Amino acid sequence: MAPLGGAPRLVLLFSGKRKSGKDFVTEALQSRLGADVCAVLRLSGPLKEQYAQEHGLNFQKLLDASTYKEAYRRDMIRWGEEKRQADPGFFCRKIVEGVSQPIWLVSDTRRVSDIQWFWEAYGAVTQTVRVVALEQSRRQRGWVFTPGVDDAESECGLDNFGGFDWVIENHGDARHLEEQLQSLIEFIRSRL
Repeated sequence: MAPLGGAPRLVLLFSGKRKSGKDFVTEALQSRLGADVCAVLRLSGPLKEQYAQEHGLNFQKLLDASTYKEAYRRDMIRWGEEKRQADPGFFCRKIVEGVSQPIWLVSDTRRVSDIQWFWEAYGAVTQTVRVVALEQSRRQRGWVFTPGVDDAESECGLDNFGGFDWVIENHGDARHLEEQLQSLIEFIRSRL
């Protein structure tokens, strides 16, 4: 039974390493489909909001790709893991509250427990999308390996998941990325 949100026609769970382009891809899809049809949901949103409240931090600064966020990332990961240990669906339930669009793009799926929660809640309308990028491409986007972050479950929890329904290669070839996005858009439109 679907909790609190509407009944989506399609839920796409996006995952990938830092600087792989998950947000870029989900925002590109939403801009082409329209915000009235497609909602981008971020599991990190309620996590960062709650973390900011409990620690007296600037929530808006935690949302962007800033050095401010990076300064707190390690502790935020630890804190989020503690919350998930107590309640694996805590952040998943928060992001679907009141969503009315028929297409949901969850831009930052990071754990098997996130995928399991959506499968249990929404069943066959749930699909997984892995965004991959070469380390060289990620470095060009500002990625630098950070111990305690890039080797934590929040970055590696789905590395061996396998069986993704879709894999989007985002290595920096705009034409190839566009072809992949078009295929995914055609599939999404078939679900409307």
